[in-house]
Amino acid sequence: MSNSRSYKAWSVPLIAGVLALTGIPALAGSASAAESKAVQDDFNGDGYKDLAVGAPIATIDGKRGAGYVTVMYGGPHGLTKDHRTTISRSTSGIPGDPAAGENFGYQLSTGDLDGDGRTDLIIGHADPKRDAVVVWGSKEGLSGAVSVPAATTQAGDFDGDSWPDLVLFRGGRSPGDDPIGTEVTVWQGPISRDGKPTATRDFGSPRLEPFDLMYATAGDVNGDGRDDLATTVYLGDGGFGSQLYLANASGGAFTYADSAPQGTGQVAFGDVNGDGFDDVVQGVPNDSTVTVALGSASGLKPESTWKSYSQDTADVPGAKEEEDRFGDAVAVGDVNNDGYADVAVGSPGEKLGDKAGAGMVNVLYGSREGLTGKGSQGFTQDTDGVPGAVESSDNFGDSVSIHDINGNGYADLAAAASRENMVEGGNTGEGAVWSLRGRPTGIVTDAAFTFGPRTVGAPIERATFGGSLS
Repeated sequence: MSNSRSYKAWSVPLIAGVLALTGIPALAGSASAAESKAVQDDFNGDGYKDLAVGAPIATIDGKRGAGYVTVMYGGPHGLTKDHRTTISRSTSGIPGDPAAGENFGYQLSTGDLDGDGRTDLIIGHADPKRDAVVVWGSKEGLSGAVSVPAATTQAGDFDGDSWPDLVLFRGGRSPGDDPIGTEVTVWQGPISRDGKPTATRDFGSPRLEPFDLMYATAGDVNGDGRDDLATTVYLGDGGFGSQLYLANASGGAFTYADSAPQGTGQVAFGDVNGDGFDDVVQGVPNDSTVTVALGSASGLKPESTWKSYSQDTADVPGAKEEEDRFGDAVAVGDVNNDGYADVAVGSPGEKLGDKAGAGMVNVLYGSREGLTGKGSQGFTQDTDGVPGAVESSDNFGDSVSIHDINGNGYADLAAAASRENMVEGGNTGEGAVWSLRGRPTGIVTDAAFTFGPRTVGAPIERATFGGSLS
């Protein structure tokens, strides 16, 4: 789990052929827990991270806004158009039928829920009454699926037992000023392939219940071996807020933390200063900034130590402008393999020349002193080596992700422009995703790969491909 794009919330192999919206293999058996320590976000267990891409506004079986997800499999040469699959409610083995306005793929979560050593994909949506779907990882790729009682989810090891757990959020996006509200439960792992948790726990705090969940992510800010939870929520009357919940050893799963960076954008965890504690990176797009709060053994360090970054920060390409929405999307990973987490920041509202909303992505690098503008980079569709051309309202950078797709130790950047090839007179587009490689010097463009619904043989019109990334 997500803004200037409308459907943010916060992610069956195919080789040399097209298998889109047809079927996935039959349910595979679960392996032992001993096999569960493997590469994260690796759905087929081949040692390479994979990328899931949501297209939540796509028309499926005549149902506009039903949505789908395309999974691009990583490999030694990165992503390719021939190694992917597409999943929707019309795919054989996926529970439920396509529904107009459901926005299947609006939110994505990943984790090895059954402990077989392969990552599973949990596909969320925007309908408060329908169930999310777990699609199970296997040697052959994603195979078999089961419904779980939630609209969206977040996976993480919240009890510190090395088994991924799953937070279930039952709620949706309010169409008006008042939030719908969110019911929250926690499933303890492992979770069986018939959708049964080992145990359930209360969430532990009523603070989230009155609000609508927009984004959620997990990370360990205090180094206790239990993942904590950060959320961005809709408060009502057009207002948004941010929350941090610290994992508990016993009793309710989480305790509300009184102090956390506030912002309306996405939030991510990562250790930007290499001290062993995850830090919170919070997007503040209404101010075109990103706030970083450092973790410590006692939780987040005092607010007086938090730092803000923008395109006015020394050495960061661009210039701070409110309409840029710098921080709408954020992602964390180690691009240059120096042991410090780096941060990708999307500015989907960036105006380039006379092209309003063309969009831009900045990459800021971690160091012993924390996140810094030194050596930071900026990318647009006019950057040398980046395919495409700057156009108004593409919103390049409205989703970002950082994964080491080719397994060389350097995390790669995925950046979406979900309104690419926008319908004339409309506010949605086909969408597209760019994959740029990580190297010791940072992100490079010499092996850039761009793909969209036309590339993968999936529904095209108003798909909003890239509306979410795992």
